[in-house]
Amino acid sequence: MTTDDAKTRASAGPKGDGRLGGKRAVVTGAARGIGLAIAEAFVGAGARVLLTDVLEDEGRAAAAALGDGASFCALDVRDESAWERGMGHALETLGGLDILVNNAGVTGFEGGAAAHDPEHATLEGWRAVLATNLDGVFLGCKHGLRAMRRSGVRAGSIVNIGSRSGSVGTPGASAYAASKAAVRNHTRSVALYCAEQGLPVRCNAIEPAAILTPLWEPMLGEGPEREARMAACVADCPLGRFGTTEEVASLAVHLASDESAYTTGAGFTVDGGMLAGTARVRNVTGEG
Repeated sequence: MTTDDAKTRASAGPKGDGRLGGKRAVVTGAARGIGLAIAEAFVGAGARVLLTDVLEDEGRAAAAALGDGASFCALDVRDESAWERGMGHALETLGGLDILVNNAGVTGFEGGAAAHDPEHATLEGWRAVLATNLDGVFLGCKHGLRAMRRSGVRAGSIVNIGSRSGSVGTPGASAYAASKAAVRNHTRSVALYCAEQGLPVRCNAIEPAAILTPLWEPMLGEGPEREARMAACVADCPLGRFGTTEEVASLAVHLASDESAYTTGAGFTVDGGMLAGTARVRNVTGEG
């Protein structure tokens, strides 16, 4: 989504519905895609949101487009010192932390076609994907929990963005699948740790599949074959389409809010029914 899109949606979208009123949130990878949609939804629900990303120009523009409830801080999730600075900035500017969304992620294909299958993937490429997708979540949970403790949080929520690929094998993107499987299990470990510690913080994961974001662009490409590639990507989806970032963001609002106060250590698949199995698509007459 472009900055102009963000401005349009910010002006047209719901404002101040109060579900996150008074909450203070940090969202990583928030310059575009799912992260930006979550930041927008949080602002719309009454939260004050610190957007973070390595894409500084896009991130600052996105925060500005979302208005007074949003601000921006550069943050590379792979860098522990950056997390320390970022959480310090959040505590200073927001006055505390109630919600953390670990959204930043990569597929490994951002620079174009590359081998990520189990036989031909390079160790360098493998580690690069895990550094963002897994190390970034580990560091986010670690420093997010510490910031929430310092805030005296009473009802904290960490939402990790995993993937359907964390539940199934993905031969052509093995590092991505492995990283997202680890995110799923680390979410459970964090949830249990908080319960054992008596720390009032819940931790859950959202596991999307086929959500149309910029991460798909290297695979979809341009030109006349784009539509065919898009159709092929959702051919096994019972709902027969890509999901939207807004559909993921609405679930994030629920998990960040007190509505989900009894939900922790869970993973929520947003995949149009793909994990459920296969379905015949009936025609408009109801036959076939």
